[in-house]
Amino acid sequence: MVTMKSFLTTCVVLLIISNNFVDCISKRNILEDDQELEHDPDAFLLVPEIIEKYGYPVERHNITTEDGFILQVHRIPRPGAIPVFLQHGLLASSAEWIVMGPEKGLGYYLYQLGYDVWMGNMRGNRYSRNHIKFNANDKEFWDFSFHELGYYDLPAMIDHIIKVTEHKRIHYIGHSQGTTSFWAMCALRAEYCDKIIGMQALAPVAYLDNAKCPLIVALAPLTNSIETITKLLGKYEFLPNNELMALAGQALCKDQAITQVMCTNIVFLIAGYDSDQLNKSSLPVFLGHFPAGASSKQLIHFGQIRKQGKYQLYDYGFIGNLLKYKSIKPPLYDLNKVTAPVVLHYSQNDWLADSLDVLRLKDELPNVIRTHIVANPKFNHLDFLTAIDIKKLLYDDVVNMLKEFEQLRMK
Repeated sequence: MVTMKSFLTTCVVLLIISNNFVDCISKRNILEDDQELEHDPDAFLLVPEIIEKYGYPVERHNITTEDGFILQVHRIPRPGAIPVFLQHGLLASSAEWIVMGPEKGLGYYLYQLGYDVWMGNMRGNRYSRNHIKFNANDKEFWDFSFHELGYYDLPAMIDHIIKVTEHKRIHYIGHSQGTTSFWAMCALRAEYCDKIIGMQALAPVAYLDNAKCPLIVALAPLTNSIETITKLLGKYEFLPNNELMALAGQALCKDQAITQVMCTNIVFLIAGYDSDQLNKSSLPVFLGHFPAGASSKQLIHFGQIRKQGKYQLYDYGFIGNLLKYKSIKPPLYDLNKVTAPVVLHYSQNDWLADSLDVLRLKDELPNVIRTHIVANPKFNHLDFLTAIDIKKLLYDDVVNMLKEFEQLRMK
């Protein structure tokens, strides 16, 4: 008899290797139909190309971390203005801040309001796949979780922005994992809190006890097994970005497609079900940029947090922890060191950043200025980036807090 554990393990493995499976089975069919599709070019353009297309200035900045990763940061420059640093979530890229277009993208909106906008790309995504020693085919390249993103990537990007702009402090806005890595950075390198005017957390994640996302729920009890399986498969990258995903999005998720409901249900299963803020017409463009790639170890680390109920460093097992930490258990991230002023934006229908977990985080952070629960009760994890009424429901509050942070700094 097939046990639930083996069934879930099989599902996760199939998800990890799904891109290879689709490449083998479906690529020919999709490409044969390609000429019949009316493509939205924004699904296939790179972030700087999209920004240029809409008439905005853009810069690419390549930044090398202390451990050798080369990160590409995208800037909508307004020299002299206060810098705002936007950091994407898991499996995403800088595209999440502009892919909804000049009317809805937060990157554009902040530039229109007079800010100097910087959009980071963490190691491993489509814009940050280079290293001074390794390449993306080496397993050593993928040996990182959100821990390394906090310890190496965020400090490197923040220091670069401060050096280029000559501003001593910057605004920070993060979504999902962009908040998880921020907490880790401050816990490990507390001096970086002093470089932040204010931190705004969109769908903040530190705890996952109440997360309803089926992928996280399935991962939690199987983290050790998944690690073994990914090593055996030699599959250390999780859901890389490729052109096939963009083509599939155009074919399966467009307004006229009967399969569009499948696309929306996949989004709902991950982010939260039945949001009335989902712009279905935007799905083909969104899927041209998401997923953007991540390491399997990142997913495993989140699974461990769910399983243990603690915001802790990566668990290498009994022996591995002794070698790494001189302890049989991984240490906790010390949230008391997150002294930067923080605003938590969260919602009631988020299947990843559940409101109970956000409130637990609030109680452990020492400098929460405000919590903002989005008024729409169906607002989900993805809506923080793509909601139809995103300005009214979220961005206006974000902008007001930018101004309040600036006033606090001047006192």
